[in-house]
Amino acid sequence: MRTRVIVSWSGGKDSAWALHLLRQRGEFEIVALVTSLNEQAARIAIHGVRSELLALQAASAELPLWTVNLPFPCSNADYEARMRVFCERAVAANVTHFAFGDLFLTDIREYRENQLRDTGLTPVFPVWCLPTAALAQQMIASGLRAKLACIDTAVLDTSFVGREFDDALLSDLPAAVDPCAERGEFHTFVYDGPMLSRPIPIRTGETVTRGQFVYVDILRDERELAQRPQAASITS
Repeated sequence: MRTRVIVSWSGGKDSAWALHLLRQRGEFEIVALVTSLNEQAARIAIHGVRSELLALQAASAELPLWTVNLPFPCSNADYEARMRVFCERAVAANVTHFAFGDLFLTDIREYRENQLRDTGLTPVFPVWCLPTAALAQQMIASGLRAKLACIDTAVLDTSFVGREFDDALLSDLPAAVDPCAERGEFHTFVYDGPMLSRPIPIRTGETVTRGQFVYVDILRDERELAQRPQAASITS
């Protein structure tokens, strides 16, 4: 029997690549994608992507979508309380492992390990310590396609938001910016790649500035999307 694992899913390239590597390893039964949503805006927390785009990703990945609804604003205590309830539900569904797309920030990894301690879930880090410059190039070469959904203007010009995650982008990034943006320099939305069964037709809408962050609204392209796929969901 394969190990039952859920995958933390932000909609971005690192979580998508973690899913891709887990599938390649073959030792895991991937039970679901797990995303935290801003319940007020119905958008992916931090990334700001609409929940309907998230549902299209899950359908293309051919996996159920489990969501954790978060209040806005959300305190750390609120987040941890809701995640504890979610972890209990996952264990009740015979899940034993929880995979994350973290790359090299040890404080983030330690936080996840501490939060999962005594929950019955073991953390898994499929992309941990992969060299990010080579990893970014490998993602692009594999056919992964993504848009920059959010950028931090403290490190990037506003012109980067909405751009394609491609070789041209990597060439234009300032030297201090990690190619995979592990420090939060930008966040992406994946619309095609080896972890998806079919591309997601998208277009970009208006941009919004909130403090030092700029978001672009990513929309499904009605001209190409004939029918919206449905993804099974569990909310908490």
